[in-house]
Amino acid sequence: MKKKPYQVVYEDNHLLIVNKDPGILVQGDRTGDTTLLTVLKEYIKEKYDKPGEVFLGLVHRLDRPVSGLVVFARTSKALERMNEIFRKRQVQKTYWAVVRKKPPVDADKLVNWLVKDEQKNQVAVYDYEVPGSQKAELSYRLLGRINEHFLLEVNPITGRPHQIRSQLAHIGCPIRGDVKYGYDRAVADKKIYLHARRLYFIHPVKKEPIICRAGLPNDPFWEEFLELDDENYKDKNLDRIYE
Repeated sequence: MKKKPYQVVYEDNHLLIVNKDPGILVQGDRTGDTTLLTVLKEYIKEKYDKPGEVFLGLVHRLDRPVSGLVVFARTSKALERMNEIFRKRQVQKTYWAVVRKKPPVDADKLVNWLVKDEQKNQVAVYDYEVPGSQKAELSYRLLGRINEHFLLEVNPITGRPHQIRSQLAHIGCPIRGDVKYGYDRAVADKKIYLHARRLYFIHPVKKEPIICRAGLPNDPFWEEFLELDDENYKDKNLDRIYE
């Protein structure tokens, strides 16, 4: 049996949250390759024996070579409310990134302006506002070092395309495998070592806190960093962590 390119982390009548493998598209593009959205519609159709077209709304995206948590809405009401939660930045997102160069300081906030080249599917990073640019903000901290690589915990404040990849590259720390943003060589399967690790938000319908954590990809390189995991994400006021 072919391995599924995702693992279900949280599911109810309103939301479906999965841990995506690197390499699968979240939403269709000009390649015409199979997408996570299509695969998950089939999953819901089969699991619940639903006739006709299945509704599944994409709340946000991850780049193809990135792994980790992706949120989908199972109803139009949940989609509308989740879009509002993301628009108002009422969601806490945490990523892990592996870089080979240690950042200039162990913890910092990065503020830049990004301009996307649609033809190249790549963004340019500026330290000041330029025509057509979007402000991008994130914070990071160094979790530790294994051999010649460093693990960063990244919390994006805005949600711009390629934001983490381009902003880290701008400070001289391209993500492992990310040749588009300056890493010197690709790795197997064209994946990059950026992982959407945790999500926290208030459920749009149940109004209860949801915190999800995505296990790392099945990759010996990633597994080396598990010992550096940080338990501070555990909020003692929360009853359950989904993973």
